[in-house]
Amino acid sequence: MFRSLHIHAEGVARHLPASPVFFGLFAFGVLSFLLFLVLRLDRE
Repeated sequence: MFRSLHIHAEGVARHLPASPVFFGLFAFGVLSFLLFLVLRLDRE
């Protein structure tokens, strides 16, 4: 049972809609923007 689950999990993990570098840059951009908003709202 565990072997078939492991094989299924490997197959799912292989198919990413974009490269991991894109995901990292996108997450960095979103988090940076949110930090900018929080710091900007804190000044007012």
